[in-house]
Amino acid sequence: MSEQHMKAARWYQARDIRVEQIEVPTLDDPHQVKVKVAACGICGSDLHEYAAGPIFIPVDSPHPLSHDRAPIVMGHEFAGEVVEVGSAVTRVAVGDRVAIEPILSPHRDGAYLMERYNLSPQLGFHGLSGGGGGFAEYTVVGEHMVHRLPEGLSFEQGALVEPAAVGLHAVRQSSLKAGDSAVVFGAGPIGLMVIESLKAAGAASIHAVEVSAARKQRAYELGAIVHDPSEGDIVERLIAASGGGFDVAFEVTGLPAVLNQSIASTHAGGETVIVSIWESEAAIHPNQLVIQERTLKGIIAYRHLYPAVIALMQQGYYRAEDLVTARIALDDVVSQGFEALLADKAQVKILVDPGA
Repeated sequence: MSEQHMKAARWYQARDIRVEQIEVPTLDDPHQVKVKVAACGICGSDLHEYAAGPIFIPVDSPHPLSHDRAPIVMGHEFAGEVVEVGSAVTRVAVGDRVAIEPILSPHRDGAYLMERYNLSPQLGFHGLSGGGGGFAEYTVVGEHMVHRLPEGLSFEQGALVEPAAVGLHAVRQSSLKAGDSAVVFGAGPIGLMVIESLKAAGAASIHAVEVSAARKQRAYELGAIVHDPSEGDIVERLIAASGGGFDVAFEVTGLPAVLNQSIASTHAGGETVIVSIWESEAAIHPNQLVIQERTLKGIIAYRHLYPAVIALMQQGYYRAEDLVTARIALDDVVSQGFEALLADKAQVKILVDPGA
C-alpha cells in the first residue's frame, strides 16, 4: 500500500459494503484537520443503512455540504489522533487525541452557523452523508468537529462520545427532572446510553424494556429495573411497577407497536420521547395524547454536548467496559461487524480499528 492510499469501508448499496483502497484525503481548507482514526463504532444508523438503506446516504444527487454521493466511506462514531492541521486551526494541534462530532451543518471559519445546528435542513453526518468517515485509516474534518480528549480517556471512550451524546440529548430535551421516573424501550447501544444519561440527570427510578437476554443483563448492570415485553401485557406491568405510569418514556426501537406501548406507559400529562430512526411509518391513536394531555416529541442527534459527555465520562459514566462487546479489524467490518450485529443481539457496541 502506498502512502497516498489507504483502506476504507465504503457503502455502495444495501448489503453491499466493500473494504477497498482509496486515496488518502488531503486538507483543502485552512480550518480543516486530518485525523488518523484509532477506533470507530458501528452505529444503529449504520446498521439501518446496511440492511435497508439508503436513509441518510446520498445516492441520486450529492449531499449539499459534502458534495459527495454513494459510494461513500462509512463510520461516524470515532476518535483518533490529529496528524495535520490547516493554517487557521486553533482548537487542536498535531498529536492531540480527539473525538469527532460528525454533524454536517452549515459552518464558517471553524464554527457552526446555527445555534441549533442539528436541525439544519441540510443536516448530514460525516461517515453517512459523504466527505469521508471513520471506517478508514485517515479522514479530514472541519475544526468545528473536533474535541480534545483529556488524559485518562482512551480512544475507545472517545468513540463512545457520539452515541453517548445522543442519549444525553434525549434526556436533556425531555421534561425529566431529578427525582422523576423513566422507562426506556430498547436496551441496545443508544438505549443503554439513555439509561446512563438518566442516572446522570438524577432519575429516581429507571426501568428498561428489552427482549434480548444479554441486553437485559447489561441494562440491569447499569442500574435499570428490567422487563421482558414477551411476558404478559407489558403496559399493565409497567403501570403497576410505576404506581400509575412513568413521568417520561423513551422509545429506542423504531417498532410501531413499541411506540404505542411507550405512550401508554406514561401517566396523564406524561411525555414520550422518540429517539430511534425509523425504516417505516407508525400509527398512533391521537386520543392517547389528547384525552390524557400527554406529550410526544422527537430528537435528532445532539448539539453543544460533546464537552458535557466528556466531563461525565471523566466521572465514570458511559464506560467502554460496560458497552463494548467486540473489537475488530477493518477487513472484518462486514462479517464480524454488520452481519454479527444483525444476527446476534448479545452484541452491543462493536469497535473497528482501521489500523489493525
